[in-house]
Amino acid sequence: MKWLPKTADAARTKLLAAELAANASLGLKDARTLARLLVMRGLDDPETAERFLSPSLSHLHSPYLMSGMKAAVERLDAAIERKEGILIYGDYDVDGTTAIVILKTAIELCGGSADFHVPHRIKEGYDLRGDVIERAAAAGIHLIISVDAGIRAIAAAETARRLGVDLIVTDHHLPGHDGTPHALAVLNPNQAGCDYPCKALCGAGVAFKLAQALMEKRLAGRDQEPLLKSFMKMVAIATIADSVPLTGENRVFAKLGLEALRSAVNPGLHALLEVAQLGGRPLTAGEVGFRIAPRINAAGRMDIAGDVIELFSVKDRVRAREIAAKLDKLNSERQEEERRIVEAIHLRFEQEPALLDSFCLVIDGDGWHRGVIGITASRVVERYGRPALVVSCDGDAAHGSGRSIRAFHLLNALESCAPLFTRFGGHAHAVGFSLPTSNLPALCTHLDNYARTRLTLADFEPTLDLDAELDLDEVTLDLFQALRRLEPFGMGNPEPVFSSSNVRLLAPPRILKEKHVKLRLASNPVGGDRKEGPASNVIPYTALGWRMADRIQQAQLLPGDALDVAFTLDHNDHPDYGGLELTLRDFKAVHPSHQGDTESQRKSLEVC
Repeated sequence: MKWLPKTADAARTKLLAAELAANASLGLKDARTLARLLVMRGLDDPETAERFLSPSLSHLHSPYLMSGMKAAVERLDAAIERKEGILIYGDYDVDGTTAIVILKTAIELCGGSADFHVPHRIKEGYDLRGDVIERAAAAGIHLIISVDAGIRAIAAAETARRLGVDLIVTDHHLPGHDGTPHALAVLNPNQAGCDYPCKALCGAGVAFKLAQALMEKRLAGRDQEPLLKSFMKMVAIATIADSVPLTGENRVFAKLGLEALRSAVNPGLHALLEVAQLGGRPLTAGEVGFRIAPRINAAGRMDIAGDVIELFSVKDRVRAREIAAKLDKLNSERQEEERRIVEAIHLRFEQEPALLDSFCLVIDGDGWHRGVIGITASRVVERYGRPALVVSCDGDAAHGSGRSIRAFHLLNALESCAPLFTRFGGHAHAVGFSLPTSNLPALCTHLDNYARTRLTLADFEPTLDLDAELDLDEVTLDLFQALRRLEPFGMGNPEPVFSSSNVRLLAPPRILKEKHVKLRLASNPVGGDRKEGPASNVIPYTALGWRMADRIQQAQLLPGDALDVAFTLDHNDHPDYGGLELTLRDFKAVHPSHQGDTESQRKSLEVC
């Protein structure tokens, strides 16, 4: 893995550190490292830095900065006044289902009522369908609002117009070359001509802005702040789960939402936190992304996503626990299905190694569950370091999901061969599509050729961005507390990664559960004196390497060896053996001290 040290302007860092240290409300003893991290994020003046460190509701943008908002709110307000039926048409993932919950709840708080439709992933697929709109019109619906979908639904919008149904599109995906649908209003910060300051909202974030504007219009001002804080919980889950940058307004959503999740009162949300073993304590973005979001997603991937809306709408706690338990079970089934497909893909690559010569991997299989191929594509990218499309074939039809690497815009790649698809859409690093199975060979050839003109072999080498080099003795509780002010970490605001050079291994590595490792490390004294004892003032640090057991065993490390380590900083809250911990991101052995060791010494790894 290539280590890429970041740089920060020294003069700006020094000035910002002085300003931060002088701010009594921040309570920082040493602001140098924090200032460096802020400057590298482009937050190099005190006012901008303080807004980042202390986001508040007052930092939310006016919803009316978004193109189409005025028309959308006026039409929705009129529908509520006239007691019209309203249909919210969403998507089946975390972003789409939480967007439905947010907008439906806001409409009900404002005196209206709304039904919803979540398409079945397998039977209906993604985006608005004309037949659903036709059934809604036949049932007397005159207003349909899409959430997390619709920006490319040109034909469905024409169906709505023909039937006299007003359509409001709220979405965040990139519009197609045909422009935006012909609708009463289109809310999407990424559409041409929209000057909304935060372009990176998720679908639920856009739906929230409509809800915010509606509540401003119909509810008393004194109700605004508690309601907005309450909505932050759902917006935070969607924002984190959809991997949009946690900067700007998204940071406000994530920061305030995670704080509010500590005291969840919604029966469904409370039950979901319990089943994920996260109730009653502060949550991190990682816990939301890896323990909450997958359980919500499991409904749409493996069964019916409508269960999510019921979970967050039900008032009965017993029923809420039943639904949460079902989602937990579906998530376990999803994990097993994912494992099965990943193993099949690895076997395919072992049997046909020439497939890995492609600059953009396309791998297909008959009957693979379409609900998990997106996650599977992520696993392929993680392992092989190049863009990957995973395709499920069902007779003449094929459905796929793709994930990409930093250097490759995957949606543009699909745009370059648009005639091959029956539909496609997504982002720079995540796409979904369908096409005739007979077009797969042409897709493989085209994407490989397209990628070869835009990528080099160096783009496939794993890289690790390093924020700063620290002596291990500089890793203190004060530093950890300062870093916590940067949370939540995620896309656009990555967790800081530090490096320390020439640190000493104090004891044999301990293997945990056959795949993880625990190391005891300390700074090497000046001159390399390796003696230990009370006078040496050795400060030991625990370092955990997740899924690094094989690498550690191959390195044959022994006490006294020197390492360069890259790590993030964490804290173990266990009352008996808690304290600061390093989470290893990578390591390099620099001065092996056991050239003449016996085989028995080399087998001295501790296993527990």
